[in-house]
Amino acid sequence: MDVYLTAPRGFCAGVRRAIAMVEDALFKHGAPVYVRHEIVHNKHVIADLEAKGAVFIEELNEAPDSFFSTRRQSRCF
Repeated sequence: MDVYLTAPRGFCAGVRRAIAMVEDALFKHGAPVYVRHEIVHNKHVIADLEAKGAVFIEELNEAPDSFFSTRRQSRCF
């Protein structure tokens, strides 16, 4: 079987933007930054953001009164 990899590979623009938004919020406001839902389906990226201070929640009532939230993209083209 032949396997062909396309180049360049990586995240779509929406995913890059979501990651950048969380990283910007961490830079501007410091940790913790509460984010509703995991914004990407990549455990390494999620672990990296958590290590930087992002806290992923499922429901808004899990966050304190003041928080940052971003929505994940369900499909990227």
